Amino acid sequence: MMKKSRMVVAVCFGVAVPVFLSACAATSAAPAPATPATPVAAVKGTQMPPKVVVSYRKDVAPMLEKYCAECHSAKAGAPTLKEFDLNKKHFEKEKLGPRNDTYETVMQLIAYPDAGAFMRRLDDGTSMYAGGKPGNMYKYLCEKGNDAECAANLKVLKAWLGEGAWNLNRFKARGDVPAITKGELDKLVLAY
Repeated sequence: MMKKSRMVVAVCFGVAVPVFLSACAATSAAPAPATPATPVAAVKGTQMPPKVVVSYRKDVAPMLEKYCAECHSAKAGAPTLKEFDLNKKHFEKEKLGPRNDTYETVMQLIAYPDAGAFMRRLDDGTSMYAGGKPGNMYKYLCEKGNDAECAANLKVLKAWLGEGAWNLNRFKARGDVPAITKGELDKLVLAY
């Protein structure tokens, strides 16, 4: 008996490859188990560094607890963003700022309703529109006088926000600073 063959095209790594299957073998043999693809870096003999994911729970929350909770937490009596806006002078006199002790309260200071507030206050002065002046809370990102620690913590925060997402812009333009764009907001990663 003559075996029939048929040709199919398989795509492997973006290349179409003709494959001949025997009709008899195709119906009687069990499919071979799939083998994992070898990473390109392993083929070339190099190692790819693991991608580090910066998250709120693992990296950001402990930093905010350590450096900011004294003035920006519910435990300290800090108000929500809206409460702060209603009675700003009172809370400033008490040295309390808007809460940043939960993921949700931090999101309000990053994206909405106070876009860029988190970044403006924690910026080291090198960002566009900072005018070379660090934000009023940058010095609190570390133990007093430890500039290297402040810079390292800022780097973690920028990584958490996402590549290109550290923007000082508000929702509405102010002075020479344009309003934040949808494209800039789309860059936010903010892993929980």
